[in-house]
Amino acid sequence: MKSNYIKQIFFAISMLVLTSCSDDFLDKTPTEFVDYEGATKTTENLMTLLNGIHRSLYIRYESNQNENGLGSLMEQVDIAGDDLVYPVSNAWFLQVYNWNGIANENSQDIRFPYRTYYRIIRNANTILETVDAATGSDADKKILKGQALLYRAFCHYQLVQLFGKRYVNGVDNTQLGVPLILTVGNEQFPRSTVEEVYTQINKDIDEANILLVGYTKPNNSHLGLKVGQGLKARVALTQGNWAIAADYAAQAKAGIALMTVEQYKKGFNDFTAAEWMWGSHINEVQTDYFGNFGAYMSRNYNSTVIRSCPKAINSKLYNLIPTTDVRSTLFDKTGLHTALNLPSNYSKYPYTSQKFLSISTGDSRCDVPYMRVAEMYLIEAEAKARLGLADANTILFTLVSARNPSYVLSANTGQALVDEIWFQRRIELWGEGFRFYDLKRTNSPLDRTGANHNSTITNGVLSVPATDKRWQWLIPRAEINANPLVVQNEL
Repeated sequence: MKSNYIKQIFFAISMLVLTSCSDDFLDKTPTEFVDYEGATKTTENLMTLLNGIHRSLYIRYESNQNENGLGSLMEQVDIAGDDLVYPVSNAWFLQVYNWNGIANENSQDIRFPYRTYYRIIRNANTILETVDAATGSDADKKILKGQALLYRAFCHYQLVQLFGKRYVNGVDNTQLGVPLILTVGNEQFPRSTVEEVYTQINKDIDEANILLVGYTKPNNSHLGLKVGQGLKARVALTQGNWAIAADYAAQAKAGIALMTVEQYKKGFNDFTAAEWMWGSHINEVQTDYFGNFGAYMSRNYNSTVIRSCPKAINSKLYNLIPTTDVRSTLFDKTGLHTALNLPSNYSKYPYTSQKFLSISTGDSRCDVPYMRVAEMYLIEAEAKARLGLADANTILFTLVSARNPSYVLSANTGQALVDEIWFQRRIELWGEGFRFYDLKRTNSPLDRTGANHNSTITNGVLSVPATDKRWQWLIPRAEINANPLVVQNEL
């Protein structure tokens, strides 16, 4: 009883740690409100802190209800792309949709990802700095270190993609990235180069993938070896390291089945679904009601934002999806969604999504997907297509034929095959937080023209050249004020 009570108390304290932060994001220890020695003394207590990090992926960080962990960040970056459409202006992240918020150094839209990712890094570093001296088994220490390293790598990876210039394979990437934070303390750090950031990301992942060998995770909210391999594949794809990307994607997907057509239709609100590798399950006692992922990305939850501004797919993209493809059923060209029996007070717009569904009109809970095996097929196929390997088509066929029984093996090669794979990425990963990053890594322009984007809602932003300075989000002014070593991106 006493042990369980201590766990409950420490969990509550760790939540304060994870949700409290001063204006200067990088110079406070994550244990300023707790007994540091007690919190880090044993691997059991550190496991509680690790569970707190898992939990922090879907908690509200500020007073704004749209700032709810990774799910909100996924929505934010997709809204900055071309495939997610707002039919009306009554929505959160509108300033990201029209690209004003990302070019305003005082905007909450840039402050939110910057703070969120560095908070997670800070707590991962707490584990990494104390785990070796903690009382507990070597097996537990490996689990703690491995997952903390993956969190640190993932967060630095997300940050450098947003705030640094794109990585270019084969050159010396000396352009400014983000501060690399590898310790807990009051030190102030300048921005490392993009190359330095990716070097550390890969170092952390490689170490984690050794530590996590043999670890069986209890559920998909934890980060096991498959997630580490998948993250390695993602990073390698961004860097243009095609052989590494193909190899690790193949390792990550090995032994994990793709969802059947019937499973696919209902596979986006349950993190136990066949091909989910990493995700958050929102249980009833930890729900955030109007802040949950399902409160923004579902079609059925009874909230103002869902009723008035359901999320739609780019109509030009949707019209390219064959009707025999199950993914076409995740969107409704008419906007009526008759199978959902939407109440009359729900506004109806064409091409709206029903990919993500909340538990009910009165319960916004919807599990959040961070990594699925389908992505690994797409990474392996693209990497092998770039390398000119013959089996790229076969890998793509395995994925797409599972979605569309009428799909035939592609005869494309070279850039035509890469283009086909990119198309499949767009429809497969819609709404899962990839499109902005994909445009940036491939040095592609934003192109919303000829589709259902409303130029009034986007404030005229229907196209943005790949060379535009706004692809590098501004560093929050509050961080620069707190840390003068940080240099701002081009204003």
